Amino acid sequence: MSVTAGQTATFSVVASGSGILSYQWSRNGTNISGATSASYTTPVTTTGDNGSTFVVVVTNTEGSIASNAATLTVTAAPPSTPSGADVVTFKNDVGRTGQNLKETILTPANVNSTTFGLLRMLAVDGKVDAQPLYLSQLTVGSAVHNTVFVATEHASVYAFDADTGTRIWQVSLLKSGETTSDTHGCGQVTPEIGITSTPVIDRNAGSNGVLYVVAMSIDGSSNYHQRLHALDVTTGAELFNGPTDITATFPNAAGTTTFSPGQYEERAALLLANGLIYTAWTSHCDNAPYSGWMIAFNQTTLARTSAVNVAPNSGASASGSHNNYDINGPAIWMSGDGPGADPAGNVYFLTGNGRFETTQDANGFPSQGDYGNSFVKVSNTGGALAVADYFAMSNEVSESQADQDLGSGGEMLLPDLTDSGNTVRHLVVGAGKDGNIYVVNRDNMGKFNSSSNNIWQEVDGALGGSVFSSPAWFNGTVYYAAAGSTLRAFPVSAAKLATSASSRTKSSSTTGFGGSFTYPGASPAISANGTSNGIVWAHENTNPAVLHAFDATNLANELYSSNTASGGRDQFGAGNKFITPMISGGKVFVGTQNAVAVFGLLH
Repeated sequence: MSVTAGQTATFSVVASGSGILSYQWSRNGTNISGATSASYTTPVTTTGDNGSTFVVVVTNTEGSIASNAATLTVTAAPPSTPSGADVVTFKNDVGRTGQNLKETILTPANVNSTTFGLLRMLAVDGKVDAQPLYLSQLTVGSAVHNTVFVATEHASVYAFDADTGTRIWQVSLLKSGETTSDTHGCGQVTPEIGITSTPVIDRNAGSNGVLYVVAMSIDGSSNYHQRLHALDVTTGAELFNGPTDITATFPNAAGTTTFSPGQYEERAALLLANGLIYTAWTSHCDNAPYSGWMIAFNQTTLARTSAVNVAPNSGASASGSHNNYDINGPAIWMSGDGPGADPAGNVYFLTGNGRFETTQDANGFPSQGDYGNSFVKVSNTGGALAVADYFAMSNEVSESQADQDLGSGGEMLLPDLTDSGNTVRHLVVGAGKDGNIYVVNRDNMGKFNSSSNNIWQEVDGALGGSVFSSPAWFNGTVYYAAAGSTLRAFPVSAAKLATSASSRTKSSSTTGFGGSFTYPGASPAISANGTSNGIVWAHENTNPAVLHAFDATNLANELYSSNTASGGRDQFGAGNKFITPMISGGKVFVGTQNAVAVFGLLH
């Protein structure tokens, strides 16, 4: 009999004879008290029980006979596989803070090139531009897996065992006769377009949990398709009669504007809030005509519930109160960041440069509803999406004329903060190409004023470059990494950001890091155990790409770089643009050109 330590073992005997049979079990020659039936179950075993022999003597009126001996083999229980926190959406939460506060394995003490490094590569069929997602202790069939989900630009979705690298399932989201989209002559997403945006998971949806994802394709008649899929997380099977084609219309000054699936790319991560899946759309490069769409779907029926266009008059002739500098846009770019949501279900995002009416209506909104270079707040009232509030810089016109997108970066909702007057503030932060940090009051966003920015706080010139990334938050600190600049930490006190960084990355001869991040900068992510052991992780878009880890309390202290181990041990290929590391269960997952690199403690 073989068991694992911690289990019990049951022995049995079959005997026949006249009269009443009695039984007595012994272990290693010593009778076991109370073991007087035809079977015997041991107490919970330990490795000290290994090699024990068991014999039963059977007796009746004719005499006694001993059984053959049975030997017990007890093996040590395998070490338990640690489970990480679920990561079901881009940057861990709908505020897009990027922090995992339940990481109990990785610490500043063990994240170094001696004890930490590249464990394996999870090979896939295309570029990984979307952030991987993670479910702990997912039951698939009869097995339990910590599971990482990967979406590719070849329009495939994979599920892997996060601890062994074993592929659990793979599905293609292309219909028969379809291929992934071409690049539309645009070099921003190459060499093909399938799945660019980060999916979202609802573990409680369906029978086993559901992964929602948008894929782009083209059919044999050169028709483009954008489709929303709902996949069972244990099998990849389509649910809710999906997929559904994404379509929408919206009124404009000329009548109606229509969503054209071939004209748009979904870069922004999906958002799940209050039973709705939100998708947000941008153009291929600046291929006209384009605008900024947000389209929402019911998460259980995949039916479109509503749509809002934040530049419905894009593509029309510039006239009247329109600024005659850009008849297209704004689109929703945000460098892979996703729209954020507050507890009331309001949705927030940044728009790029483009149409904006400096002439306002009676409520202070652009007279024809075009929101170039703006923070936008969208509400869902009565099932209809609508712009509820906004902020546009006083120099919106000149910045748009200069192609100075605000929406080149992504927004982040800050947790509730108390100001110097003991008032709780609800804030959203964002930055773009002008390199300024804008902190906006979500309850009164400031709208547009040609002479001043009526917002909570503006920190000018503090980032050292243009932003094509998203920030992170941890322990009262905002982290930003602009293109061509350093990763910087801005502590928050009384609901205001410090006007200069408290720490920043620096050149390191030990790791070979120059201190600055090339284009597009970095979208940092945080691992910590509550408020302790904070590590800031950042991806460097170079060839080879580099994974960096920094002490969250002092960014000048670089803990680890994938470039430092000898012999290129931890190198994982050329970088991608808008990559955010995902951390859970003692591992760090990084998207690459044809795989996901998995880093963790070396054994």
